[in-house]
Amino acid sequence: MIISQQYHIAQKAKDDEMSGILQNIHKSIEQSLKDNYVGALTLALTINDKGIPENFEAVGKQILANDEYIDAVQLVPDGIIRYTYPLEGNEAAIGINLLKDEKYRHEALKAIQTRKMYFAGPFELKQGGLGILGRLAIYKNNKFWGFSAVIIRFETLLNNPEIKNIDHSRYAFQISKFSSITQKENFFLGSNQKPDPKNTVTAFVPDGDWKLYLIDKQPNEFFAAYILKGILGFITALLIGFLTTAFFKKPAELEKLLKKQADELLKNEIKFKSVFDQAAVGITYVDTVTGQLLEANKKYCDLLGYTEEEIKQKNIITIIHPDDLKKSFKNFEKLKKGIIREYSTERRHITKSNDTIWIKLTISPLWEINGIPTNHIAIAEDVTERKLAEQVILDSQKRMESLINTIDGIVWECNAENFEFTFVSKKVESILGYTSEEWLKTSNFWVDHIYPEDKDYAANFCVDQTKKLKNHDFEYRMIAKDGSVVWVRDIVNVISENGKAKKLRGIIIDVSKNKETEKDLNNSFNLVTEQNKRLLNFSYIVSHNLRSHTSNISSIVDLIDNSESEEEKEEMIQLLKSVSDSLNETMLNLNEVVNIQTNIGIVTEQLNLKQYLDNTLAVLADQIELKGIKIINSIKEDIEVIYNPAYLESILYNLISNAIRYSHPEKHPIITIDCYTEHNKTVLKISDNGIGIDLAKNGHKIFGMYKKFSTHKDSRGIGLFITKNQIDAMGGSITVESEPNLGTTFKVYIS
Repeated sequence: MIISQQYHIAQKAKDDEMSGILQNIHKSIEQSLKDNYVGALTLALTINDKGIPENFEAVGKQILANDEYIDAVQLVPDGIIRYTYPLEGNEAAIGINLLKDEKYRHEALKAIQTRKMYFAGPFELKQGGLGILGRLAIYKNNKFWGFSAVIIRFETLLNNPEIKNIDHSRYAFQISKFSSITQKENFFLGSNQKPDPKNTVTAFVPDGDWKLYLIDKQPNEFFAAYILKGILGFITALLIGFLTTAFFKKPAELEKLLKKQADELLKNEIKFKSVFDQAAVGITYVDTVTGQLLEANKKYCDLLGYTEEEIKQKNIITIIHPDDLKKSFKNFEKLKKGIIREYSTERRHITKSNDTIWIKLTISPLWEINGIPTNHIAIAEDVTERKLAEQVILDSQKRMESLINTIDGIVWECNAENFEFTFVSKKVESILGYTSEEWLKTSNFWVDHIYPEDKDYAANFCVDQTKKLKNHDFEYRMIAKDGSVVWVRDIVNVISENGKAKKLRGIIIDVSKNKETEKDLNNSFNLVTEQNKRLLNFSYIVSHNLRSHTSNISSIVDLIDNSESEEEKEEMIQLLKSVSDSLNETMLNLNEVVNIQTNIGIVTEQLNLKQYLDNTLAVLADQIELKGIKIINSIKEDIEVIYNPAYLESILYNLISNAIRYSHPEKHPIITIDCYTEHNKTVLKISDNGIGIDLAKNGHKIFGMYKKFSTHKDSRGIGLFITKNQIDAMGGSITVESEPNLGTTFKVYIS
């Protein structure tokens, strides 16, 4: 029974060792492929909106510098290899059409169908040698652009530390792939024969459809040793039977002998001496109270570099790394108090040569349930190489993350079902002011920080496009940490499995400057358009009015020349003087308009609106009293506006004098003046119950020059035109509401 147990323990240890080795290889290869994906995604970001790569060689060089497991990178527009870095040694691949060449077509289509990075091969490369091609399908504006690809030579893949460190005297490594074309499993290392399943452990790499094998080259290494022990055990059993028969007549003596042998056997059984010494892992007994090492097998002594006698002189405190002591004592106290019965951990130990090694420990007490602990047993396994490999992988991840953080945009990844983010690059700090940690600790951070007016659109659009498995590109506003609004462009790639979106990956770019430029251009365009309208209107006015005056002057001059008497000439000269005065008035009006429209540096001051209104009413007091007009003034004394004093006087005078001039002859005239705030602007409102204006007929020309809407003798058609120009020059606006016989309301919006 003991021999059988020893054999199974040894075989189980070997199986566990093989599984651990292959698991480490599997994890290392999958991590390398994930790093390759980041490289391919980074390369894809060099493609601009026109579908042309920018800084391809510089980015490619950086990717190769950061990832030692990539030999070259490619961009493959429309499935044709156009760009390769480095080009030297890879010239033969340029121009290959992956979608038409039967050798590459099937696996290229698989990368498109799965919409994730797929590693084709191994196969013979055009540029020579056996290699693997990792291809990531790229879409621009929801249209297939081509592939971003990495080239990994097969010998580079095999240069993985976990593969190199295999004990080739005991194990063999094999990699295979099932060909959907030939319907056969192809093996790429050594023999093409499928290994015996009894002597192998396997793992599967889905990103390349590869099957990994670790093969036991010595499947029967324990059999010979243990069969010999079995024979010796059988002989021992026969000998015991013979002695039992021989001493059957001496029961007392035999009973004493049997008891002695039973005690020795029990002692040996408790210590598992035979198993203890032959175990493939380190085993030691430790005093639970003092921490003294009581006994250790050869494997444990070899791990730490001590002899069996030296190890018995050591205390557990002296061999644990100082940085791991606190955690170890915490678990040990729980063990002694019975809070836990066993635990597993990984910690560092100091060897005799003062080196640091990593050990995986499984610790159990040697006591009965509810009993008092006396000592415990620790099973130790050296995991230093795995820890170093994990550190290498971690360093590689940090380098790739550093590369991602140099991209001028926020690189991110999130769950496609609930939009909970799993990665946000450090660039978020410079664009929005938040840290990556602040973003990731809140599940709804993205939606919660979209500008309120854009929230429904952005969230619904992203959900809709994700359900359709469509990559998408859209713009919206976000609220930065300082409260400012930032325009962003979000370029999103949908990662799906079995027809269902699993992840979203993308990059958020700050486009605020572009939006400001676009806004400035629109404002400039609107300004130029308005100025052109004014210029055209002004040129028409100048042309029309001056032509009218000059035509009159020319006609009068002809009449003077043809006059037959001095009386006729004198009459014509008086008429000529009248026309000249009219021309002079027109020139003064035009000059005033020109001054308003060309006065760029208008001087403004802080003015009390009520004071200026009172001054205007004082100037018009005679007209107000003459017509018996009731003034209702609701403007408060503390209202201040930033305005040009002359313009404010002119605007108030023109609007109130118009209200007086066009009062209704059959009504008691009332003028109401008020001021209030609307959309952060000060609004001056002047209303009357006068004759009103037919806006349906004249609304489009109410602020035109020399436009008259009544037969009043004092109407010149220039006041509202000048008022409109003055308000426009101050960056404000004016509106009018009016109905015939009901009255008119003007609203002046002061910026």
